[in-house]
Amino acid sequence: MPMPERPALSLVIPVYGSEKVLPELVARLYATLEALPQAGPGRFEIIFVCDCSPDGSWRVIEQLAQQYPAVRGILLRMNAGQHNALMAGFAKARGEIIVTMDDDLQHAPSDIPALLAELEQGRDVVYARFGKRKGHATWKLWGSKLNDLVAGYLMHKPRGLYLSPFRALRASIRDDILRYTGPYVYVDGLILSVTRNIGTVDVDHHERYAGETGYSFKKSVSLWLKMATSFSIVPLRLTSLAGLVFAGLGFLLALLLIIQKFTLDLMPVGWSSLIVTILIVGGVQLLALGMLGEYLGRVLLTLNMRPQYVVGKTVGLE
Repeated sequence: MPMPERPALSLVIPVYGSEKVLPELVARLYATLEALPQAGPGRFEIIFVCDCSPDGSWRVIEQLAQQYPAVRGILLRMNAGQHNALMAGFAKARGEIIVTMDDDLQHAPSDIPALLAELEQGRDVVYARFGKRKGHATWKLWGSKLNDLVAGYLMHKPRGLYLSPFRALRASIRDDILRYTGPYVYVDGLILSVTRNIGTVDVDHHERYAGETGYSFKKSVSLWLKMATSFSIVPLRLTSLAGLVFAGLGFLLALLLIIQKFTLDLMPVGWSSLIVTILIVGGVQLLALGMLGEYLGRVLLTLNMRPQYVVGKTVGLE
């Protein structure tokens, strides 16, 4: 069945290491979306963005595009990361509403109607909120809690809002997001920069259907740095504050030593205190220089117009 000029709903799904999951994912999506009054048969599209996956995911996407008329595929030439892959999908999504989700079936397609129902209440964006997440390592769960606290401080995230990759948003919000052309993409930060009309829906989190997660500790740290340095100058202010505190402490110690010299005249013997002071002050200075270098490096790459992603192939798309 040919797709209309503008479908009602676009699914944008980054893909990495999920060749065994994709056929089941598409089958469940079709079963859910064809029954939706907002979408229905021929009124939705499924855009898979293959983030240079090392397995046969792209081959499976090509096969699914031949089997299902709503399936489209984008193959990125180099691994760009989940959020950059989402930008590639957003650029091709034509739906009035865009839904993003993971490719491992930990996000159930059957929960999509709940997101859409909340969106129809006048929301700009709706996030899925999970009670107990399954298949996640302990460090990832604690890291998520830390990320939630930091996001609330750096980006003024509303209290209780969980920034999940399972979300629904209006096309107008997607258009605002696409105005960002820098290489360091953090979709949730971009969303929070254009709207606060955000809702949440409680859903279940499921076990991964097959394979292993590709989201490593390194990628989690990289995402945290994107959030911290791309949408806030708080880290710079914190390093300035640390410098001010240690400078004040240094002046206070100098004053105490002067007073001691003219009263008790018992200057301590040895270099222990001096070495400790040098190490502390030197560490703070290196931290500040490192933070400045992080910001300057990102500015340089942005000015050099480093691309967010590079498309190698497409299927089902003009």
